[in-house]
Amino acid sequence: MFSEVLILRSACVVFPNQLFEHNPCLKGQGHKVWLVEDDLFFGDSQYPQRFHQQKLQLHMASMDYYHSTLTALGHDCHYIEYRAEEPAMKRLFNALGEQKIEQIHTVDPVDFILKKRLEQYAYEGHIQITWHKNPGFLNTQRQNSAYRDSKKRWFMADFYRHQRTRLNILMDGDKPVSGRWSFDEENRKKIPKKEIANIPEIQFCAKTQYHTQAIERINADFSDHPGNGQTIIYPVTHEDAQLWLTAFFEQRFKYFGRFEDAIVEGQNWLYHSVLTPMLNIGLLTPKQVISQAIQCADEHEVDLASLEGFVRQIIGWREFMRATYSDIGVSMRTQNHWQHKRKIPSAFYTGDTGIIPLDDTIKRILQTGYCHHIERLMVLGGFFFLCEFEPDEIYGWFMDMFIDSYDWVMVSNVYAMSQHADGGQITTKPYFSGSNYIIKMSHYKKGAWSDIWDALYWRWIIKNHAELKKNHRWAMMCSQVDKMEEDKKNAYLTEANTYLSGL
Repeated sequence: MFSEVLILRSACVVFPNQLFEHNPCLKGQGHKVWLVEDDLFFGDSQYPQRFHQQKLQLHMASMDYYHSTLTALGHDCHYIEYRAEEPAMKRLFNALGEQKIEQIHTVDPVDFILKKRLEQYAYEGHIQITWHKNPGFLNTQRQNSAYRDSKKRWFMADFYRHQRTRLNILMDGDKPVSGRWSFDEENRKKIPKKEIANIPEIQFCAKTQYHTQAIERINADFSDHPGNGQTIIYPVTHEDAQLWLTAFFEQRFKYFGRFEDAIVEGQNWLYHSVLTPMLNIGLLTPKQVISQAIQCADEHEVDLASLEGFVRQIIGWREFMRATYSDIGVSMRTQNHWQHKRKIPSAFYTGDTGIIPLDDTIKRILQTGYCHHIERLMVLGGFFFLCEFEPDEIYGWFMDMFIDSYDWVMVSNVYAMSQHADGGQITTKPYFSGSNYIIKMSHYKKGAWSDIWDALYWRWIIKNHAELKKNHRWAMMCSQVDKMEEDKKNAYLTEANTYLSGL
């Protein structure tokens, strides 16, 4: 008796964030492959964004490279270029229909809308979808859900310990190496002035044919988007991404932990790895990065504080953001706990706000599409919070301005970490500060900007005093307000309201 085997006409679909060297959809040779510049990465009519020119350059150039690479490997490649007048997804499924494709293979995009649209088009076209695990993450969604199911609320510190144990990274049996899970308290040092000149310069990527073609397209179709799209900064090939990673380990890793929260006026990179542009599109994978980090630390005597701090970012925060997005991202992004309603003025897109640390950070972002995590959380997010900008506006701003911004990254970071708009699903309090914290971590001088910052800080605490009193972590601040003289309160309120009314 013979069984009949049904062989479906299949194809692989690749989106701009799935450029894996070892793509699980592409085992063997001779696959039909469609590379798709989907609207969500370039400009979508339903969810409009004006992406940074550096991000557009990265996607165009890296997709072009990947197309060339897959073709050279013997795959039958088709390329669907972004066009504002007709959705790329529609053109993809028209092409699949013409080729009588019955099944597509693709990696989980970790994007609600992209996955929903793909499923809808496939349903209408009677095409099956086979989803493959995303190598851009260490955890599967099933693993994340199993962890989450046993908890009413979940926090990063607990998740990180779970990750260390599950992955057996920096562990001594069932205990953390050295007896400590985190060295975060040791990773909060300001860079001394005399050491600033010794910060190693990042070697930007050499210009390739892929960059040239991308810049031509940007100049033709995206010249009104924020940022500078002419400079070549980031790798767009697997080989160059590995060179970038190696350079970090050799030149900056040693001091990463010590100075990871530091801010230096006019300087963008400091001792940071700047891996997220490549990690978030698949040119690097977390497994690759972590294994090399541990090897490098062993070979070059990198202190445990730097290694642990780096590991925490990759296996902790990054995986936690993805898990949170997948599990509660929809509910998170629809909340506005503090009822902040202001629109973001144009000055916050150009760096002309009059707040020196903010303007310095924004102008650097315009050149590079990047700043480090403390600048994002405490300078940008903290000041936006004090200005009471609407969370959806802030989400859009971060999506526009950053080279490594994607829905799975920004929902949790904006609505929860930065703005506490979700009311505390993964955090216990809003993250914002007075000017003293910014000055403590940098070399910015006090001035009119710090007076405005502090006035906004105290205005917000005064305004929300009744709710803050319920949280013991705000007891000291509330006590200071209770003891504050009315004249001082009024002075803060007047200065803050004057600034806000002028926005």
